[in-house]
Amino acid sequence: MSSKRKDQIRALLKGIETGDPASVTVVNEDQYIQHNPQTLEGSEGLAALFKRLSKTSPRINIVRIFEDGDYVFAHTEYDFANSNIGFEVFRFENDKAVEHWDNIQLRQGPNPSGHSMVDGPTEATDLAQTEVNREIVRCFVDDILINRRFEKLEHYIDQRFTQHNSSIADGMPALQSALESTTDQGIRIQYDRIHRLLAEGNFVLAVSEGFFEGVHSAFYDLFRTADNRLVEHWDTIEEIPPRSDWKNDNGKF
Repeated sequence: MSSKRKDQIRALLKGIETGDPASVTVVNEDQYIQHNPQTLEGSEGLAALFKRLSKTSPRINIVRIFEDGDYVFAHTEYDFANSNIGFEVFRFENDKAVEHWDNIQLRQGPNPSGHSMVDGPTEATDLAQTEVNREIVRCFVDDILINRRFEKLEHYIDQRFTQHNSSIADGMPALQSALESTTDQGIRIQYDRIHRLLAEGNFVLAVSEGFFEGVHSAFYDLFRTADNRLVEHWDTIEEIPPRSDWKNDNGKF
């Protein structure tokens, strides 16, 4: 489903590729809060930044994009010096974007079931079920990912479960095996808290914090639901740099 805000964010992200100064007019730069710890606020206007970046011939593909109240969130492919997959989240006040979060991971895969990190359905359906689906994902993250109650997995995971994580195959057994795996540092995948749940229809994005292979990390997990169960999953995992390396004071979340 298209909307003005979605179209504005599509244009903004494509502006990195084109260098079009009109693309950044959706952003209120006087109020803009940047949560990417690697981005220095106020050092360069977005129009100048995009013009500079466009000269490196980047390629940006917005695979899927959704809207939840004052938030627009997008699942994207980036080809700069490296090929990356990312989630972008923008918060609006009135007609302007005033806050931004993201989570970016080097492209990997295909996974053992042959899926890429981005293929699959792209359009939200079941819009009347948005709040039901948000609650399903909230309970799943709390029960399974944070509290590790794996005996409840079959309550949440559909037999058709399709996995886009680059190292995990389709189905509930593969997911459970991955979640239960350990390394020399202990639990391989450890979720500690949910920061945000964004939803449109049958798509829900969970933004969480924890540790991956012992490294402090941000988890962005996008789920597709059907019949009150989780049927598909995409994600990115990004290391959170130590506080001493942050280039702004806004925090990852």
